[in-house]
Amino acid sequence: MNAPATTELPVVVIGAGPAGLAAAAHLVDRGIEPLVLETGPAAGAAVREWSHVRLFSTWGEVVDPAAEKLLAPTGWARPDPATYPSGGDWAESYLQPLADVLGDRVRTGVTVTGVSRTGRDRVVDADREQQPFVVHVSHADGREERLLARAVIDASGTWATPSPAGGSGLPALGERAAADRITYRVPDLKDPAIRARYAGRRTAVIGSGASAFTALASLADLARSDDGAGTKGVWILRRGLSGSTFGGGEADQLPARGALGLAAKAAVDAGHADAVTGFRTEAIERADDGRLVLAGEDGRRLDPVDEVIVLTGFRPDLSFLDELRLRLDERLQAPVELAPLIDPNQHSCGTVYPHGHRELSHPEQGVYLVGMKSYGRAPTFLAMTGYEQVRSVAAAIAGDLDAADRVELTLPETGVCGGAGLFDAPEPDRGGGCCAPAPQLVQLGSPAAVAVGVPAEEAPAGGCCGS
Repeated sequence: MNAPATTELPVVVIGAGPAGLAAAAHLVDRGIEPLVLETGPAAGAAVREWSHVRLFSTWGEVVDPAAEKLLAPTGWARPDPATYPSGGDWAESYLQPLADVLGDRVRTGVTVTGVSRTGRDRVVDADREQQPFVVHVSHADGREERLLARAVIDASGTWATPSPAGGSGLPALGERAAADRITYRVPDLKDPAIRARYAGRRTAVIGSGASAFTALASLADLARSDDGAGTKGVWILRRGLSGSTFGGGEADQLPARGALGLAAKAAVDAGHADAVTGFRTEAIERADDGRLVLAGEDGRRLDPVDEVIVLTGFRPDLSFLDELRLRLDERLQAPVELAPLIDPNQHSCGTVYPHGHRELSHPEQGVYLVGMKSYGRAPTFLAMTGYEQVRSVAAAIAGDLDAADRVELTLPETGVCGGAGLFDAPEPDRGGGCCAPAPQLVQLGSPAAVAVGVPAEEAPAGGCCGS
């Protein structure tokens, strides 16, 4: 079979989330046809699953410039750039309109099952770079299809592959058997059925990032409500408490992100959550009454809990890229040139240098992992970073290396020097972190309300760096 010239083929973009749709917009802006493949039933399917969570980034920070340019002729106008969207707002007011204007270039209900070079498996060298990519997909009705592409941009994210509770990176013993009492998402406590599941119950929250802060603050809100008496959180930390545990606080240039840490501190200080430090979960056992007992690698066994919320991060699904020659860091599973820039032992969101196509490239030319997936297991990702990535990648695919190599992004500082730290030992107490004042106790009606000075019902209640 004679494959068509690669320049006649579309660029396949995997995932119709924020980074994938922005990639498509940048490609269109450069006269290159994208084909966006989304496994969910609608654009922004993953974002819709956390529609109740409010981002800590404002509308001014989560709209891509090329996307806004593409939307402008339709009469679309960006919401107030100083306000904070929820995941649902982001999906309905931006991602869906963007998918609509892209039209048939976006296909939903399509799952990518494999990517390779036409007629070349991973081993074959001969004439490899001249062959187009072949993308195997399955449709919701079970039908399979084979598509050709000039390049592949994988923006499929990591939402579908959350990390487990086990401290060794593997599921804790008994974790799968206890699935009926475990969730890996921030629960929507405004939903009556979900609220009833946690009201008056004892819930373990495993994790130390923005999502864990959000869950703790939400449980504290529930504990203060008329129907939530007796609600208690147990915050499970794999390391010790220190000034930087709660983030940058008032020194964070994203105020709502800093407020999340203050909200978690308020929950602990007010007694709505107990912190258990240096605890790495080895097993989750079922007590006689059906509740769960967490056992640590150090032999500790915690008092039974009714529910467990596991918020230990995400990891990339690389299985469908197995026939491609990727060069990934052995720890983070991120591109090797990018990995040193995002190592969570050293960096937080604001200390990551903006990067583009060169850091995202692989030995298999024409393949790029972008968005959350590009960070592998590193947790500190911002939408703005993804938009800069795809701007650079689209320029590189178009052959405009001057534009591709330009840096067009300045990230907000987190107020935390260096990274979050991944060790068990407590960090030295620097009085709140070397960049930040000591977090102050705040009384909250809703997470971050006091810190950002908005009504409780409008307060940015969460959102993670991957927003």
